[in-house]
Amino acid sequence: MLLRRLLLFVPLVLGVILFVFVVMRFAPTDPALAAFEGGSATSEQLEAFREANGLNDPLPVRYVAFVGDLVQGDFGTSLITRQPVLDTIRTALPLTVQLTALGIVIALTVATLLGVTAAVFRDRWPDQLIRLVSLVGVAAPPFWVALLLIQWLAVGRGLFPTGGYVNPSEGLGPWLNSLALPAFSLALPVAAQMTRIIRTSVVEELDKDYVRTARGLGLPPLVVIGRNVLRNALVNPLTVLGLRIGYMLGGAVVIETMFALPGMGQNMIQAVGDGDIAKVQGFVLTIAIGFLVVNLVVDVLYLIANPRLRTAS
Repeated sequence: MLLRRLLLFVPLVLGVILFVFVVMRFAPTDPALAAFEGGSATSEQLEAFREANGLNDPLPVRYVAFVGDLVQGDFGTSLITRQPVLDTIRTALPLTVQLTALGIVIALTVATLLGVTAAVFRDRWPDQLIRLVSLVGVAAPPFWVALLLIQWLAVGRGLFPTGGYVNPSEGLGPWLNSLALPAFSLALPVAAQMTRIIRTSVVEELDKDYVRTARGLGLPPLVVIGRNVLRNALVNPLTVLGLRIGYMLGGAVVIETMFALPGMGQNMIQAVGDGDIAKVQGFVLTIAIGFLVVNLVVDVLYLIANPRLRTAS
């Protein structure tokens, strides 16, 4: 089964590359016009530029050349800044990864605590309250949550900065302080969705015979839940986690822009505004391939955590 997942990964990546390449070719922006600031170039200069950069080549020829460059780790060169796209990705990607990773930690921590609590107090007031909170969280868009947090905690009370990024090398505290609000904004909808999923999984486990046996033997509830129930209940949410991580990668585009974080999202928005197709293409491909890699890793973790699936394969 792991081999099948790995073999399927290759055509998926090629499909993503083809899709992004074709879509970007139909973008309304003319790379030649965008490369000349102010649009002062003559038609002869524009045509010479297109010819020199292969923009007049047939689409299949350009696609084969593009894939060949990608295989060698070349994401192309910005026709506006004349800088390799990969250099910009190397600078921006670490911040997006840090933001997403911190959001995942927050989402999983909150979802596990609330989901288990709701399951233990099933159909009682803590369960009803958590269900209501999770419903509100699912309906709350990340950008709206970000605006509220900026207004309440940054502008109103000054507890956090309204934007900007502090590198981890300058201190763990300042780094966490700079990413706390954007990470929580990104994590809240995911935490709300995962809370409902974890609650359902834990409820199913609590109704099984081995839990009643453990309780009958006098084992403390914390031991039963922590050692057995939680380990088994978190297997199914793993499959949903991969999709949610992809959602967070996409949501980082908006959140980074709102908090002025120089990650993949803000750079992508700027590249769209500049008409820099090479950069937009490189950013979109990086995020899409990252999403596929994350889902592959989650599939592997699911196989490791679920012995029955390994036996069936």
